Amino acid sequence: MKLVRFRHGGDAAAKLGAVVGDSVIDLRGAYEDRGTQHGTALPGGIPDSMRAFLAGGEAARKAAEDAIEFAMAHPHRQYEGLPIVTPLASVQLLAPIADPLKIMCIGQNYRDHCEEQNQPIPERAILFAKFPNTINDPGAPIVLPAVSTMVDYEAELAVVIGKRAKHVSESDARQYVAGYTCLNDVSARDIQLHPAEKQWVRGKTSDTFAPIGPMLVTADEIADPQDLDISLTLNGESMQSSNTSNLIFGIDYLVSYLSRNITLEPGDIISTGTPGGVGMYRSPQVFLKPGDVVSVTIEHIGTLTNPVVADR
Repeated sequence: MKLVRFRHGGDAAAKLGAVVGDSVIDLRGAYEDRGTQHGTALPGGIPDSMRAFLAGGEAARKAAEDAIEFAMAHPHRQYEGLPIVTPLASVQLLAPIADPLKIMCIGQNYRDHCEEQNQPIPERAILFAKFPNTINDPGAPIVLPAVSTMVDYEAELAVVIGKRAKHVSESDARQYVAGYTCLNDVSARDIQLHPAEKQWVRGKTSDTFAPIGPMLVTADEIADPQDLDISLTLNGESMQSSNTSNLIFGIDYLVSYLSRNITLEPGDIISTGTPGGVGMYRSPQVFLKPGDVVSVTIEHIGTLTNPVVADR
């Protein structure tokens, strides 16, 4: 499934949806309308929160499949005054996960990114965190904080956890992955790398600094998440171009490694690192400025585009 959060209009409540072709299905609306048509209340249900949906496990997934089947058979029905099937182009897509408990990011996880920094290949995965205040919607502005003049882009494949994971083996790791999405690990380099900071989190965690989306593609839809083209353009110009086969620490390893001492929960995000081509290490350097438009594209997932604005 290709799962999204969306709004029909600017004032409408956020809904959980599934993209089928050029349409988006209101999963809760379709599921509850299906129950009405059957004449009985159906067990379970579909929440509007992606994190709650993932926590629902197989029962929630089966409910979503039933909702999709019903909606495709009855594409003109409405629920609470809104269509259960809507053209994708007419809705506002939101961050697939609005309220992750954890956003765990891996630093220096592509060989070419290490090379452009003249850094050795790390012997252990480098972990830092972003906070939920950084989550940003597709199409929403990346806000440049007034305290930084060196804000950079980073295209990343984000892994979304589907069920609680603790002490997971590498061989079992994929069982705990719900799916994948695009993430832009926006970074204020002059804060992140300032010698007095001695940590990365503040430079990584300004408001709006983690655009994600446009959708969460479930794991069964992607045959090999470590063979996906990943790229980033800035104002239409190619800045990053690589493939997830170049990850130093792979997805199975990262899920297992993190779960050794951190309990992973449904909706948690592991952002797997960025390839070479970031603005900091270009000559001349390139940093985001008001009016820019930055797009992350990952094969089989889609394109995440955000404009850039100054803080007010």
